[in-house]
Amino acid sequence: MTNPKQLTFPWEKTFKSSFDGFFCDNKNTDLVNNLRLIEGDDIFIYGPSNIGKTYLLQALASFYSDLNKSSLYIPLSDIKNYDTNIIDGTHEADLVCVDSVDEIAGIMDWEVALFNLINNASLTNCRLVFSASINVGTPNFSLPDLDSRIRKLDSYEMFSVQDSNLNRALMHIAHSRSINLGEREANYLLSYTKRNLSDLVGIIERLDSLSMELKRKITIPLIKDSL
Repeated sequence: MTNPKQLTFPWEKTFKSSFDGFFCDNKNTDLVNNLRLIEGDDIFIYGPSNIGKTYLLQALASFYSDLNKSSLYIPLSDIKNYDTNIIDGTHEADLVCVDSVDEIAGIMDWEVALFNLINNASLTNCRLVFSASINVGTPNFSLPDLDSRIRKLDSYEMFSVQDSNLNRALMHIAHSRSINLGEREANYLLSYTKRNLSDLVGIIERLDSLSMELKRKITIPLIKDSL
């Protein structure tokens, strides 16, 4: 792999995640600060689903790319049915972010591939950042050597945005994506929809598309019509 930055993978997306677009709750400050250390250590991030782990890994990959460093994002939940050779040579990048590492626990081919990635990355000074929905000590990999390597990583728990910060988070994300969302409309969404940031972001993205299609502003009547 001579130029990892130019590789095209089937999971790539057009929307660019960024640290600027990530609302950092106070409890996640240390995690984000450590991720932004270019010469930082390998890290294992764990926390519940739909709290932003995927977005944060993609933001980190974009951050490296913006600094002219090669980076890759690998979503194991999406590619665990692919042949493992799809990640061959990825250790030549400056950074590899491996999402949902717990998804391949018990799949021996993928466990071996991940163990080889860790070994090869240590030789090329490739930084590895992993995420999972469970603590570093609980994936229960079948391959003892992989289990041991993962447990030795610096681990950080990622927390969901506190309810008291949901309005600020929603407004921050809307602004970062150039979505014209007002305070009243944000409060309405928080009052009448799921108070889950991942779901809320999906709603404002759909509202943005609908507002452009209908050439209407995002208003409470439009929200009512779409929910």
